[in-house]
Amino acid sequence: MEIFGIPHQAFLGQLMLGLVNGAFYAMLSLGLAVIFGLLDIVNFAHGALYMVGAFAAWIMLDSWGVNYWWALLLAPLLVGVLGVIVERLFLKRLYGLDPLYGLLLTFGLSLILEGVFRRQYGVSGQSYAVPELLEGATNLGFMILPNYRAWVIFASIAICLVTWYVIERTRLGAYLRAGTENAKLVQAFGVNVPLMVSLTYGAGAALAGLAGVLAAPVIQVTPLMGSNLIIVVFAVVVIGGMGSILGSVITGLGLGVVEGFTRVFYPEASNIVVFVIMAIVLMLRPAGLFGKEA
Repeated sequence: MEIFGIPHQAFLGQLMLGLVNGAFYAMLSLGLAVIFGLLDIVNFAHGALYMVGAFAAWIMLDSWGVNYWWALLLAPLLVGVLGVIVERLFLKRLYGLDPLYGLLLTFGLSLILEGVFRRQYGVSGQSYAVPELLEGATNLGFMILPNYRAWVIFASIAICLVTWYVIERTRLGAYLRAGTENAKLVQAFGVNVPLMVSLTYGAGAALAGLAGVLAAPVIQVTPLMGSNLIIVVFAVVVIGGMGSILGSVITGLGLGVVEGFTRVFYPEASNIVVFVIMAIVLMLRPAGLFGKEA
C-alpha cells in the first residue's frame, strides 16, 4: 500500500518523526512564548537551558544512578532554579529597556553555558538509555510505534495544554498577566510582583529543561544540541505569533510534521522549509498566525 507514491510505513514513519520533532518545537517555543509574552524578554539562552536539562539528566544517571523518572522531576527544577538566579542577577536590571538588551545578554549567557559544557565534556555526544518501562515498540497493525516516541508526543502535548490553561484560564495566570502590565496596581493587592516575575522566568526555563530530559534518550546529549535547535524554535515562535502561547504549541507541532514530510517529498528543502514558511507568514501577517495586530 502506498500513500502519494510512498510506501505507507515510510510515510507513517516520517509522520511519527515529524510529531516527535514538533513536540520538542512546541515545548521549547512554549517556554519562549511564556517568557516573551509575560516578561517581554527575547530569551536566546533557551537553547542552552534545554541542553543543561539534558546534561543534568545524563549526569544524574551517570554519576549518581538517578533514573529517568526522577530526572524528569529534578532536572527541570535545577534548570528552573538556574533561571531564577539569572533573572535576579541580570535580567531584572533590563526591564523597561529595549528588548534588544535582553536578547544580547541571554545570547552571551548561552555562549558561556555552551562553552563550559564543551570544555568539560567535549563535542562528542553522550548516550542516554531509554527507560526500561518505555523500551520496545507497539504494533498498531498499520505501523510499528516506538513506545518512547509515543510517550514524548503525549507528554509534550499534555504539558503544553496544562501550561496554556494555567496562564489563560486561572487566577494565577490573571495575576501574571496583570503584574506585567501594571505592577504597581497588582502590588497594591498584596502580590509580590518581583517574586512572581522571577518564578515566571524560572518556569519558562524549567520547560526548556524538561524538553531536554525528554530529548535525551532520542538524540545524543551534546553541548551543541541547543544551538542547533534554537534558531528553528525562534522561527516557530515568530510564525505562531510572539507571545502567543497556544499559537506556539499548535505551530510547533504543525511545522514538525511539515518538516518531516518535506524530508520525504523534497529532502533538499527540509532544512529551510520552516524559514520559507516564516517569510511567507511575515509578508501576509506580520504579527504571526495567532498573534495580535498592534
